[in-house]
Amino acid sequence: MAKILEEPTSKPHTESDTAEGSARVGLLCGIGAYTIWGFIPIYFHAVAEIPPLIVLCHRIAWSALFMAVLVTARREWTPIWPVLRSRRNIALLSAGAVLVALNWLIFIYAVSTKQLLQASLGYFVNPLLSIALGMLFLRERLRGWQWLAVGIAMLAVVNLALRGSGFPWIAVALAGTFGFYGLVRKTVNINSLHGLMIESAILLPLALVMLVVLHTAEMTSGTWGLLSLSGAITAIPLLFFGAALRRLKLSTMGFLQYIGPTLQFLVATFLFHETLNRAKLGSFALCWLAIAVYVADSLVNRRFQPVADEPE
Repeated sequence: MAKILEEPTSKPHTESDTAEGSARVGLLCGIGAYTIWGFIPIYFHAVAEIPPLIVLCHRIAWSALFMAVLVTARREWTPIWPVLRSRRNIALLSAGAVLVALNWLIFIYAVSTKQLLQASLGYFVNPLLSIALGMLFLRERLRGWQWLAVGIAMLAVVNLALRGSGFPWIAVALAGTFGFYGLVRKTVNINSLHGLMIESAILLPLALVMLVVLHTAEMTSGTWGLLSLSGAITAIPLLFFGAALRRLKLSTMGFLQYIGPTLQFLVATFLFHETLNRAKLGSFALCWLAIAVYVADSLVNRRFQPVADEPE
């Protein structure tokens, strides 16, 4: 796996062979990353009896440890130190750390309270929200069809708020924290693995204090074992994602990003047996229509929005 995650060093006979082989590896890595993110609710369902805040603290602690070991093994500390010398970078990564922690906590809560469908809707809406944030904060221009896609996505949220059992705060919060997380990380020149390692290190002291304060003596060794896997489950898809991003066009990554919420939708419906009422189905239909408009516009204009890093 280590060879796959590195830049290819072997030289086939022709450049086309090199490009084809690299794209094939990138596609497999991209599918692997989004598939893991799609099925990750099954893992959090397995630890649903543990309070979400404790699960979050374990995820932060084990992620920091796993990624520190990984960075050491790959000898990648050298490019990290210059980032830490800038107060601006530290401030932005600290903001990113808070956003990613909130995103993780809300997602864990959604799974533990059987509201994965709403979480899935949030991640469907997120790419379209990111477009709107780019317009508001980065002065990016939206084409007419992109405006339509964003508007339809907002209608999906309004529909669920008016016809559902209440305001869909989980979907909105997940889309918002993930969208602003991508916006913050866009301004820091650091890759996803190194950035998340620094963010986890920033959160680590508070997470350890919370684990001491909220200590649950009744946890079994099996539960401890499951919680210790959270570091690998967090880092491995990020590695695959980074490998795919180096090898694939952003247009391809734009299509792949919908694998995750689609699988989450299927997991919620067929494995967790969450109720898919008319209000939810209507919102998903609007969201899928918005995505179709966005993808069609991208194909016509041959211009794709970059894909933000996934914090799940």
